[in-house]
Amino acid sequence: MLQNNRYRIIRTLGSGGFGETFLAEDSQIPSLRRCVIKQLKPIQNNPQIYELVQQRFRREAAILEELGDGSSQIPRLYAYFSENSLFYLVQEYIEGQTLTEKIQQQGLMSEHSVKELLNNILPVLDYVHSKGIVHRDIKPDNILIRNVDGKPILIDFGAVKETLGTMLTPSGNSANSIVIGTPGFMSSEQSVGRPMFASDIYSLGLTAIYLLTGKLPQELETNPATGNILWRQFATNVSPSFAAVLDKAIQFNAGDRFAKVRDMLQTLQSPAPSASPTILNTQLPTIPSPPTPQQTIAVSPRSPQPSHQNNQGSGHSGILIGSLIAGGLIGASIIIGLTLSKSPQPVGQQLAQQRTASSEPIAPSEPEDTAPPVQPKKRSKIVPTLDSSREAPVEPQVTESPVSKQIPNPTSISSSLPKQPPVNKPLPEQVVRDYFTTLNQGKYQDAWNQLSPSLQKNKTLHPDGYLSYIDWWGRQVRQIEIDQVSLVEAGTERATVKAQLKYLLKNGNVVPSNLRVSLLWDVENSRWVLADAQ
Repeated sequence: MLQNNRYRIIRTLGSGGFGETFLAEDSQIPSLRRCVIKQLKPIQNNPQIYELVQQRFRREAAILEELGDGSSQIPRLYAYFSENSLFYLVQEYIEGQTLTEKIQQQGLMSEHSVKELLNNILPVLDYVHSKGIVHRDIKPDNILIRNVDGKPILIDFGAVKETLGTMLTPSGNSANSIVIGTPGFMSSEQSVGRPMFASDIYSLGLTAIYLLTGKLPQELETNPATGNILWRQFATNVSPSFAAVLDKAIQFNAGDRFAKVRDMLQTLQSPAPSASPTILNTQLPTIPSPPTPQQTIAVSPRSPQPSHQNNQGSGHSGILIGSLIAGGLIGASIIIGLTLSKSPQPVGQQLAQQRTASSEPIAPSEPEDTAPPVQPKKRSKIVPTLDSSREAPVEPQVTESPVSKQIPNPTSISSSLPKQPPVNKPLPEQVVRDYFTTLNQGKYQDAWNQLSPSLQKNKTLHPDGYLSYIDWWGRQVRQIEIDQVSLVEAGTERATVKAQLKYLLKNGNVVPSNLRVSLLWDVENSRWVLADAQ
């Protein structure tokens, strides 16, 4: 049997209070394209309102067609018709799992996975709201994860159901007889028949909590004083910043929630504030510059020690070189008493004179009673300089403070540490090619993260940030053909790549493009990021 003399029913997909849903094939298309047919029946079988329901149904079908054509994450509407006092929608068939099925089969989702889901579904919901439409029935059963690319698909809009609930009042006026929505996932204002954009945010927030906890809203307690839902004890691994986003989304009062979907999206994508931890100083000592009589050199900036002068005669001055802290590696302060001659020696020779082959301390000399400068009674050992092939006598003047340990040679310290392997940078032209491949795969969040912060904040290209980005790549561009990618120039921190592309738009147009893409090396994350495109 064919519906509308065209659609052959294959099997039943589901049924509910408003009718049934079937998987069918289109017999008038050579490919026998599969589709979903929703058979809907009015709540009230009254010939007086049949024409009114039919008019409203036609209007809602036109809205569904517009929504489906404008977003790849909303099923397209192929046709609609009425037959035997029943109404039918013919929509795109999308293979995938609902979020309910996914949780039942695979278990709870991680915070990262739920965040990724929200990052992909919030732009779709923002698009729906931009058309003045409230979905009214967001829940795990009405978000489908598409098999081909893992993208969430928003299905089963509630406005059509509301149309079917039209009835006549005793006075002869039309009215909506039912409240559209699902108990638990429905906000307080929606439950009294006043849905608003914030109602969809509320439902989406509870959907996210279900994915994290496996708990339906009816299974969660509420704070009797505020009416807020208590759920965090069932998701102890969720970060406080993400939990705060969800808490705001499910506030009892609509005015306390996010005012717009894009506000929630921007908050979700903002980096979480973190306290600055106290970091131990584990860096190697910095080689000091030759001091002048006015300088006091602190080897470690964390614990500077006051300098001391020891005037033994006119023309000589002493400087205490501070303390050396090697953080958690050495864990002990090393105090060096050292006087410098009037003519400062090269830094390397100073360090060599302070170090003996056996790391023994230099014995202090006995001070003389006479006015001339103090001279040591015996010469120190001959120690190697930084150049191991040479030797130099050490004749330092010392203070009366005993020396407990010598300053270690920075060369010997650094040579004992493991050498860091050089960073193997990917080819800039391959990075650009991979970027457009990521867009072709529909991984818009991953592609967005490959842009530098300055490019993300470029108001000319992205006046609304990520939402503008999604609006172009997700809704306007069907595919990018990469004709040629070549390197123009490359350095250690910057690179320029030329890319010849073709944008295959969803309206059928083909737009060629020649781009010069500038890349910057992100040292912290060891990767190239796209900084500009002209």
